[in-house]
Amino acid sequence: MAKINESTPDFGNYAASQRAAHQILDNPKIFEDPLALRIIGAEAESRLRSGLAQFQNLPERNIRAFMAVRNRYAEDELARSIQRGVRQYVILGAGLDTFAYRNSFPESLLRVFEVDHPATQAWKRSRLEEAAISIPASLTFVSVDFERQMMTDALRQSGFKSDELTFISWLGVTRYLSREAVISVLTSIVSSMRVGSEVVLDFSFPPSLLQRLRELSYRIIVNRPFKNNGFRPTYYDPASLTRDVKRIGFADVQLFGSTEMNVRYCNDHTDGLRIRHEQCLLKARV
Repeated sequence: MAKINESTPDFGNYAASQRAAHQILDNPKIFEDPLALRIIGAEAESRLRSGLAQFQNLPERNIRAFMAVRNRYAEDELARSIQRGVRQYVILGAGLDTFAYRNSFPESLLRVFEVDHPATQAWKRSRLEEAAISIPASLTFVSVDFERQMMTDALRQSGFKSDELTFISWLGVTRYLSREAVISVLTSIVSSMRVGSEVVLDFSFPPSLLQRLRELSYRIIVNRPFKNNGFRPTYYDPASLTRDVKRIGFADVQLFGSTEMNVRYCNDHTDGLRIRHEQCLLKARV
């Protein structure tokens, strides 16, 4: 049975609401997203604005900071990759991600592929229609179940070109999948994409790696999106995951931890918006 992933509506709504709250509450913004409020819908926006206090406690601020940073980091790295010839952007588990609808690159320079579960994509397309957000010609929707299907097969059937340099973002998904499914997706990237292509993903540390006094609060933060359904996330030891990614065949693997994220993206925040618990981004090049 497939695990729940963040791209299902409940979790997609949670992540999108955090990005939307960031646009209202935080200044300067780590991640500018002019469509973040529109895509969650007028009713959700109204609930958000009337309940902003719930986004101000420390756990929610920590989650919001990380979600803003991970999107900013992925899009910063995408921009750098385009300068070296990347022409395809694959967003795995896209959920309510809005990059494709505010993409400033012409279609001749960048094709975008949103990969997600069919039901989630149908839900997103209804959200786009209700928000009057048009679907650009540079975007292709690709339906896939990460636990049951080969992502690369679905991409090829949707016009993806395996001989072109590609950048892949896979945010907010690995904790919702089995480790075996994550390794399978990464293996398919190595085996089917052009050398020089890159992937960025995020993961959560096992609480056992943290100091005992910090473990309880960390569990509360990481489990917060699941608090009403009993689901528990999949954790990844950074050293072990790095070894696995290299073993699969990635030539260059870089970790970007909470300290580095705060230095790069949060140092100018006088309001104290910071990532206060260990989260990690991983970038790997084929």
